[in-house]
Amino acid sequence: MHSQELFTSELLAQAMDFTNYMQLSEQLVAEGRTSGPNQSAPYVYYTKLNLQRMKRLNKTVDVPAQLVELYKQKANEWRWITITEPWCGDAAQCVPVIEKLAQAIGGIQSQYLLRDEHPEIMDAYLTNGGRSIPKLICLDAEGREVFTWGPRPDVIQEVMNRLKADGVTEISEIVEAIQKAYNDDKQNGIYQEFEVLLKALN
Repeated sequence: MHSQELFTSELLAQAMDFTNYMQLSEQLVAEGRTSGPNQSAPYVYYTKLNLQRMKRLNKTVDVPAQLVELYKQKANEWRWITITEPWCGDAAQCVPVIEKLAQAIGGIQSQYLLRDEHPEIMDAYLTNGGRSIPKLICLDAEGREVFTWGPRPDVIQEVMNRLKADGVTEISEIVEAIQKAYNDDKQNGIYQEFEVLLKALN
């Protein structure tokens, strides 16, 4: 389906801004819940952990000035729609970076949709057949797709691939390894990929 048909004005009216997304995460943690149908203890726990991570990243992320300048040259009434969920570890690591970049560029309307509330949108942006998040879709002023990104930087995906190849299946071990990879990378992977995306545009 064409992006202009998917992202209707009614749908976009339901999308959250970043402040609302953070408030939702705060509310869920305060109520001992998470988003979506899976209300298991691990998902509730990771939602609380992810909120702490997002708060920290909100304070510490510093987007490279040269990347901001590159985007300012191309961004023209863009809308960034990010499909996410508060329980998702990759989202907790990437969403604050996406938001900081959007705010630094200026002129970008940044909005968030919950994956499990919008399966028709998610299913249009699968990764290798899976509903992996976060997924960013950049739309122009006419609602046409400019580019997409997600669900994680390649440098982090390489760690995930290595864990799978080694037969690691314990969720806590995977989460710990991925968290360490994000800490070591210091957002450089996502910055590099956003630069490549921009330079690929006409």
